[in-house]
Amino acid sequence: MSGNLTLENNSVSVVGKVITDPEFSHEVYGEGFYIVYIQVPRLSETYDNLPVMFSERLISPDNILMSKYLIVEGQFRSYNNYNNTSGHKLMLTVFAREIEVSDEEVTNRNPNQITLNGYICRKPMYRTTPFGREIADILLAVNRAYNKSDYIPCIAWGRNARFASTLEIGDNIRIWGRIQSRTYQKKISETETEERVAYEISVSKMEVIKENNNKKD
Repeated sequence: MSGNLTLENNSVSVVGKVITDPEFSHEVYGEGFYIVYIQVPRLSETYDNLPVMFSERLISPDNILMSKYLIVEGQFRSYNNYNNTSGHKLMLTVFAREIEVSDEEVTNRNPNQITLNGYICRKPMYRTTPFGREIADILLAVNRAYNKSDYIPCIAWGRNARFASTLEIGDNIRIWGRIQSRTYQKKISETETEERVAYEISVSKMEVIKENNNKKD
């Protein structure tokens, strides 16, 4: 798969304020990768705190300072993280292909947008809230270069949720939306819970790619 096709499958643009110092993540063939968290505004005047992974060859970690603003273009990727305390865990990050640092808040562009083209890899879970709001959870497998895939949780609302409930495993869809962070309580023992953060795509628009779904009308 070509690099351009991969970018068409998975394209992210986020803008936000730096809220942590960059932290070393891992090294591949002598290339160091770091993670920094940025605070990305929502329309509702709240924020999503999103992890951005970047290469030291793209930008020096020393140039990313607290309270600066980052303009990031890249992809939303999943990878497996192993450690002695939590074991196997699926991690999701914005993988930067381009980063620009700004001293001032950037207000002339959408601060959080993503487009994905992928395949349904488990039957969407449709439900309604106690207040009657319709929701569907979707797990999307998005192809990447070198025969890899990213597994990205998405959440659809209203008519998009109803539409998602008709989809089957293997269906090829394209979605547009934004990346959101959500805190939840994870039970770790009979008496203990731990606050964790989940990342997912809040879907604003979706379509079936019919040429790859022969059974669709």
